Order: sequence, then C-alpha cells, then structure tokens
Amino acid sequence: MIGAGAVGAGTAWHLARQGHNVTLIDPSLDAPIQRSISRIQAINGTTASLGVLMGNVFRRSSGRAWRLRQRSMELWPQWVERLNHPDTPLQLDTPLIQLASSPLESERMQSLAKQRSELGLESFSAESTAFQQTSDPLPWPNPGHGGLLSQNDGRIDPLALQRALRRSLKTQQVCLIPARVTQLHRPNPGDGDRWRLELDTGHNTHCHFVVICTALASALLLQPLGHEFPMEAVLGQVLDLQVTAPAQSWDHWPAVLVCNGVNLIRHGSDRLWLGATLEPGEEPSAEEASIMRRLDGLAPNWLQQAEVVDQWHGLRARPSGRPAPLLEVLEPGLILASGHYRNGVLLTPATADWVGQQMMNTTKIQAP
Repeated sequence: MIGAGAVGAGTAWHLARQGHNVTLIDPSLDAPIQRSISRIQAINGTTASLGVLMGNVFRRSSGRAWRLRQRSMELWPQWVERLNHPDTPLQLDTPLIQLASSPLESERMQSLAKQRSELGLESFSAESTAFQQTSDPLPWPNPGHGGLLSQNDGRIDPLALQRALRRSLKTQQVCLIPARVTQLHRPNPGDGDRWRLELDTGHNTHCHFVVICTALASALLLQPLGHEFPMEAVLGQVLDLQVTAPAQSWDHWPAVLVCNGVNLIRHGSDRLWLGATLEPGEEPSAEEASIMRRLDGLAPNWLQQAEVVDQWHGLRARPSGRPAPLLEVLEPGLILASGHYRNGVLLTPATADWVGQQMMNTTKIQAP
C-alpha cells in the first residue's frame, strides 16, 4: 500500500483483516497525527478534511458514485464498531441537515425525502427545523425554505479516524514504513515475480500487489509505467470561528449543517468550523474565504460577526477528464485507488472493499 491517508490506511487495515500480509508506505507514518499550526503550508489529504459523510443525501439514485456511497454508508457503522478503542475512541456523529436556499431547492429536497424515507431522510419546514426547537434558537436566514434532515449522514473526525487506524494497523501487524516511494518496477523473475518499489531511503521493498492511494502524487508514480492519470489540485479553506450565542442555542445543533454547499460543524461550546472553499491551484485566496463566510448572502449576523481563531487549507485531488474516484486495475498486481476529490473519508470503506474484491478475484484466477 502506498499512501497512509484515510483511503490508504483504511484499505491496509481491511486487507490485513482479510488475511493479507500488508506493508503500508508513507513518509508521514513517523509524524504525529495533527493539523499543522501554519496557515501558509497546505495540509494534504485526510488531515485537512472535515470528515463529512454525505451518502444518503446524494442527488443521484444510480451509477457508480451512488453505489459507492451506499456501500460506504452500509459499512461505516461496522468499521466504527471495530476501530473504536478506549485509547483511540471513534464514533459516527449524526445527523446531517441541509438547508434549502430557495423554494425550488426545497421542492427537490421534499421529493428526495419521499424517495428515501427508508434511508432516514425527511424534509422539514422552517417551523419544524431540528435545530430551532430551543426557546432561544440561533437565528438563521431564509427560514421559509426549510430543508432536509438525514438521520444517518453526518461526520467522522478525520484525526480520530487516523489515530484509530494507526493503532489497529499495529494490532494487525501491518508493516509501516515511513518513506516515500520514488519509482515502481514491474515484476521479473529476478525479483520473484514481485513488484519492486524504490524508496527515498535508498532501500527497496518487494510485493505481489501494489495499491496506489497517493492522491496528487499518484500520477508521478504511474507516468514512467505508461499510465496517464492526470489530476488537478482543488484547494479548500476551513475557518475555525468563535461565536457568541446563548449556550442553549446549541442544544439541537446537528453533527453537520450544510448551507449553500458549505459545512458548519460545531466543536466545543462556542466554536464552529466553516468549510470548505473550492479554489483552483495551490494558493489560498482571502476573497474566497470571505465569500464562503457570507454563504452567498445567506449567513446570519452572528456568523458574520464571529471571530476567526484559526484556519487551514488543504489540497484535494480531482481527476482530469474522469469521474472521481479513480478505481482501476491497471495491470496484474497494480491497482489505482486514488483521486477521491472531496469524498476520501466517506468512500474509504467502499474503496477498501473494492480493492479487496479485485485482489481476491486475481488470486482466484491465478490459483491452480
């Protein structure tokens, strides 16, 4: 396994539980799991994410993207149960609420709720919003449009997930190598028909299967082998806000509140994460962060007046000319599971399940 974000580490854990001998390679494996305090340098992968799980509120009802989301939402409760440990607690936080920004969007949400009531979706009017049941609710814009409540969507803390996976990988005796893979070499008889991986430490390692989960760095490993999978960086900024509001106003705040595509996540008694922007390139824009904070004119006064106490930005890998994610068996023993764009944490269980199926199918074909 190359890459130790949620997808890479989660897939390594899943494969080890299936009985495979797994080696996970990533230069970050000897670093503490935390967000950098620097606002200048981008945070890559899972660490930069908010861990939002939007599986059941996905607008499409067919196709690969829908199937992957549904498979992940089916598997996540099982994963959380198995990964949760007193030393590395992990939980699935629910529910998720989407606010409608217009009457038309409200109608679409009502239709979706009727189609997926069995998945825990229900629409609501302004008078019945789950977070406005207190005597002193937080004021919110456009209350006449209502929204959509998803009982089973929500979020998983990405840092807690990484810590839980790291502990479980060690329990499963996965070999962890803190290094960067610089080049891949196809199998040959001299290597025992195994792939040879060159590391930046000057050492080599060998394996029968290579699973690439390195986001933007994936293309660099694949190009010398003749595989072209270009990806572009899409930057996302997150603001950590301190808000002034009565304590009881937070009593019914959901795990995730979504307004105009922006996630608002409460943490602590008076803190809120607001994210994330969608910016091309690798340099954050102060203007984009300001636009996000206004929520396209829908932000209430208390949100606009909140103090920014911290912020960070990260880079997502979006495939160029192909739908995300990239899940392909490129040649015998070489599997690509990367380019998840904004859904790395969400699709981790489904991706791990898919990789396991590909390896099992290959093993069956090769068996005498």
